[in-house]
Amino acid sequence: MIIAFEGKTPIIHPSAWIAPGAVIIGDVEIGPDSSVWYGCVLRGDTNRIRIGARTNIQDGTIVHVNHVCYPTLIGDDVTIGHAAIVHACELHDGSFVGMGATVMDGAVLGRGSVLGARAMLTPGKVTGEEELWIGSPAKLQRCLSEQDKAMFADTVPHYLDLSRRHARTAKRLDEE
Repeated sequence: MIIAFEGKTPIIHPSAWIAPGAVIIGDVEIGPDSSVWYGCVLRGDTNRIRIGARTNIQDGTIVHVNHVCYPTLIGDDVTIGHAAIVHACELHDGSFVGMGATVMDGAVLGRGSVLGARAMLTPGKVTGEEELWIGSPAKLQRCLSEQDKAMFADTVPHYLDLSRRHARTAKRLDEE
């Protein structure tokens, strides 16, 4: 469902894929080859949401903004795992937010960094590049190893391929 709000209409690149049941509201821009999966809510009602290219926002994720000062800015090649909460923050290129993790107002997840599953990046926390943060509140665990980077390298191309397959072949069976 794509919803205009107070004169602001989401702008979605033609190559992006939005799953049925996702809700995108207001001042939201979604870049090329990005995907927003089933049950996500992206609500740009009181500030803006910007999403770069080839980013995947997985099932059940909520993306919102802060009305006073913080938009949500998501770079290129970002993965946001299932049921994450991304609120008024920045996710730099190539970053990875684990399943059920939360990123709070003013926080910045640096380029290529990973926020572990169920971790919480607290308000205003800024990570470095290519780091692993875990826990609630999230703490720096270590810099990513080459093995870590290799493990995450397939995620973006996998979700790009999977979104294209869903766009081509997924069919609702409960509608007449």
